[in-house]
Amino acid sequence: MASVQTVKRTAITIWQAFVAAVGRMDKSLSPSDTVERLRRHKFTLSDSIYVFHFALAAFWFSIMQFPPAPWKWCIPLLYAIVLIIPFTCQFFLRAIPIFAWILTFYSSRFIPEAWRPSISVSTLPTLESVLYGANISDILTRFTHPLLDIVAWLPYGVIHFIFPFVVAAFAWLFRPKEVLHLWARMFGYMNLIGVMVQILFPCAAPWYELIYGLTPANYSMKGSPGGLARIDALFHSQGYTTTFSNAPVVFGAFPSLHAGSATIAALFMSHFFPQCTRYIFAYTAVLYWATMYLTHHYLIDVVGGACLATVCFYLFLPDELYGAGATAGPTGARRAARNKYEAYDLEAPRARSRGILADAADFDLSEASTQSDEEEHDIAYRSPNPSNPSSATPFMFPSNRGDASQRGSRPPSRQEAKKTAGAGKSHRHTASIASLIRGEDRAEEGWSPIRATFPAKEAGNAV
Repeated sequence: MASVQTVKRTAITIWQAFVAAVGRMDKSLSPSDTVERLRRHKFTLSDSIYVFHFALAAFWFSIMQFPPAPWKWCIPLLYAIVLIIPFTCQFFLRAIPIFAWILTFYSSRFIPEAWRPSISVSTLPTLESVLYGANISDILTRFTHPLLDIVAWLPYGVIHFIFPFVVAAFAWLFRPKEVLHLWARMFGYMNLIGVMVQILFPCAAPWYELIYGLTPANYSMKGSPGGLARIDALFHSQGYTTTFSNAPVVFGAFPSLHAGSATIAALFMSHFFPQCTRYIFAYTAVLYWATMYLTHHYLIDVVGGACLATVCFYLFLPDELYGAGATAGPTGARRAARNKYEAYDLEAPRARSRGILADAADFDLSEASTQSDEEEHDIAYRSPNPSNPSSATPFMFPSNRGDASQRGSRPPSRQEAKKTAGAGKSHRHTASIASLIRGEDRAEEGWSPIRATFPAKEAGNAV
């Protein structure tokens, strides 16, 4: 029963986060809004990266042979349309590094062979033996089993393609939009750099050594699914065989982008969602093993991909997203500073018995609720009497000045207290807020002196 309630609360939390995230989106469909934002934008040196992307896209489209012209020019036209519409621009503009990687990966098959460098067949196995004393990938593939095939296939052939979207969804739901933009830059540029290295430094994978030995390779050779062929046989399909046989980059063993993608996802999730650290690194370790077990990469490829991902992660991570900024909610540090429960050093209320959070404001703070919090904060710290009173009695038993002068310093009688009970009700709201404030804060702001004994009691003893 407890597990059912946990699942229910989790589902409600995700749903409320989704509603809040949709509420933060720009829903405008007017291109004039994009034009106006572009007009107000102050260009900086960092914006020159778009010149690089434009030149890169122009090169790949110039050599692209499929789809043929003029159909291939519909791709940049459609992309320009989604960029000028604010609703779609908020996604596609930040995803430019990812689309640049996909375009580079796909169009690399159309590079003329005269432009291509020679393929290295023996470099990686030689380095493997020199650095590690043996061919680790060859050792891991000497024993295979259908159960091990399934364990290797899931992270390498399934989760690898889904997990980047899961990371993006978590960032979109539970963190500020800057974190989602950061993920797009990290993931896109890491893969773009990796594909460029594979094109400029083509190397054969372990499956090539198992099939052809160390004989020279050429670009007319088809790729191989390696150990994934056993998965095709297990499920009586040809999916992986067809995919890898027609891969645009056949000799792209170094660096391993499977290892790089898993590493950068692990670093990202462990930084922004620390509670997931042990699970995400366990997945990463299994994927490292799977790349070698399925004969797609050498250990040096895995190390190269992990190093590339680590460099990209810490290179792109800004200073403001370290520490508390990494785990802040969608509204960032601004909401944290206005949290009245933290300001008063109190524990935030738990979920109700139904397992429902207070409202979607836990994931988004509107201006109205912000203003309300600020007003309560001001009331709580505003002293009703600028001068420091010598006793708490005036707050407990309010009365007019004339009566006070007649009584002197004695406490009021029971009849007088009943008469003034109605007036005391008007101070309930202020007193309830004041009760949240710690004694030290009241002393600093002039609410009442903090002494070892209660002032009224001292006055009574003196009489």
